Amino acid sequence: MRIDLHTHSTASDGTDSPAELVRNAAAAGLDVVALTDHDTVRGHAEAIAALPEGLTLVTGAELSCRLDGVSLHMLAYLFDPDEPELARERELVRDDRVPRARTMVAKLRALGVPIEWERVAAIAGDGSVGRPHIATALVELGVVETVSDAFTPDWLANGGRAYAEKHELDPFDAIRLVKAAGGVIVFAHPLAVKRGEVVPESSIARLAAAGLDGVEVDHTDHDEPTRARLRGLARELGLLTTGSSDYHGSRKTVRLGECATDPEIYGEITRRATGAFPVPGAGGLRSA
Repeated sequence: MRIDLHTHSTASDGTDSPAELVRNAAAAGLDVVALTDHDTVRGHAEAIAALPEGLTLVTGAELSCRLDGVSLHMLAYLFDPDEPELARERELVRDDRVPRARTMVAKLRALGVPIEWERVAAIAGDGSVGRPHIATALVELGVVETVSDAFTPDWLANGGRAYAEKHELDPFDAIRLVKAAGGVIVFAHPLAVKRGEVVPESSIARLAAAGLDGVEVDHTDHDEPTRARLRGLARELGLLTTGSSDYHGSRKTVRLGECATDPEIYGEITRRATGAFPVPGAGGLRSA
């Protein structure tokens, strides 16, 4: 089985619609794909309706969190999307995205970049506006060569010159809320230092003690020594280890399935989940 547990659609900051994403996942030879848009489940219904036969969808979301001043992301899988407290927190994060993006655009303009808010909003379309949309505008302006190049201290990285904070969950609250909603929670790309400051390993141990299920180990922002460190830490803490592409469509060069999750780990995630269950493809004929 080929299993990719971290992808994004136009419901947040990807370039594939949810329907396109599941079709592309099937074409890439995946057996299982998780749709984990930032702080939203808005793309799930469309993805389910278009799900090709032979592909299984894991519903999820990537939750924006902050611990001791450091931004981090938590991948929540197979939770009840209607659980009110978790839904309310997701809404608070989404509502703060526009003012935060406007602040970053203003900072860029103060740095001499001729970026326009209207262009960023057009790039985001119906999705939840975020840094990748701003980064795309910077690529269009020739300020940086690729979207990834915008995520540096010079520009949009955590703590960078044009960075702005937003409402974010305390990760301990995120663990509590996801568990209460019957979900499974995994720390996304925890040691991706190229994105900015990361939490120390002692914080990962604290999160594990609070109920964290796993850590995303195999990710393109983790080099091999980092992956080895994380696997060792996961063994010590009794955490699951996942692998994922963090696919954003054409916004990034990473391909669907570029990193994958072991089938046994996937099986354990589905065993632990009680809030929702993986959806088997029905040839794109399933109603939303």
